[in-house]
Amino acid sequence: MLDRVLDALETVIEPDSGEHVLRRGMVRDLDVDDASVSLTLVLDDPGSAFAATAQREVEHALRAALADGVQIGVAVDNPVIGFGDDLQVDGKKELLPGVRHTLAVASGKGGVGKSTVTVNLAVALARQGYRVGLVDTDIYGPSMPVMLGLETAKPRVNEQRRILPIETRGIKVLSMGFLVDPDKAVIWRGPMVSSAIRQFLGEAEWGDLDFLLMDLPPGTGDIQLTIVQTVPLAGAVIVSTPQKVALADARKGVAMFRQVDVPVVGMVENMAWFEPPDAPGKRYFLFGENGAAELAQEEGVPLLGQIPLQQPLREACDSGEPAAAGDGPIAAQFDALARNTARSVFRRAATLPASKKIEILYK
Repeated sequence: MLDRVLDALETVIEPDSGEHVLRRGMVRDLDVDDASVSLTLVLDDPGSAFAATAQREVEHALRAALADGVQIGVAVDNPVIGFGDDLQVDGKKELLPGVRHTLAVASGKGGVGKSTVTVNLAVALARQGYRVGLVDTDIYGPSMPVMLGLETAKPRVNEQRRILPIETRGIKVLSMGFLVDPDKAVIWRGPMVSSAIRQFLGEAEWGDLDFLLMDLPPGTGDIQLTIVQTVPLAGAVIVSTPQKVALADARKGVAMFRQVDVPVVGMVENMAWFEPPDAPGKRYFLFGENGAAELAQEEGVPLLGQIPLQQPLREACDSGEPAAAGDGPIAAQFDALARNTARSVFRRAATLPASKKIEILYK
């Protein structure tokens, strides 16, 4: 029933932006059961023409989608501070005031294709009309410059001494790979890495974004803790292969985010199967079958997508031309992944309290 409610809400469009009320972040306190639906509609501009009809439009959309007898309650509220303003938290200016949803893309172990998924997810979201930013937080092994064909790109600094992300294919990108010689290793201790991440997040001119994706390095260490302490995360996306070894570490990733009160908005099963080009329809499960799908079910999180092991996908990453930017079956797979991810984030925003930065105390 929740899916029917979300489908109905996506038909209610705020005319000035052309965006539905879920994407605008107008739906809060959504509660759905078999007999009733209740929500709060937060109106950015109480004096607008849409504000005068919004409650009625939402009620009408829900009644058209749900069975007779389901009770519908739509309350209306006004935000204290609108999207894009100088948000204040405990009297301090929020770090990313123009970013609606910050998403960490993580994996328990390396080699599962997390960066490949992140890049193509970002491109697919941008193709669907979202404003997207991408931060490569893997300081020691940044891969975004290669995957996006930006190996010679260098970010500039504006008059306010803020870093201007590189823009390509509709996304804004920052990576340590833009700042260091690609032939040299970054040999830094944890505090220096944490400082660089804070600079990427707090001293860059991101502007207004629907999604800021953060490609995390493998594991559950300094960078992960720095991020959850620095910005309020809308959620985390966990990437894994179906392999038992990868799943064991993916489970730890889910546990880490839950331990710091960051919701896991879903899992992606990468390298789910191999389908030979000369034998379409015949699948070989090289790393196991449905392992990440089963883990997602066990953990009670959505399975956002299953991406097969495909040579053209690898070639696209190596050439700096993300597969999601083209046409064909691979682009369609990432298009579906982007739709599922956005829907899961909107569901989280509508049903759970707003994210906060996490305070971690060491004893």
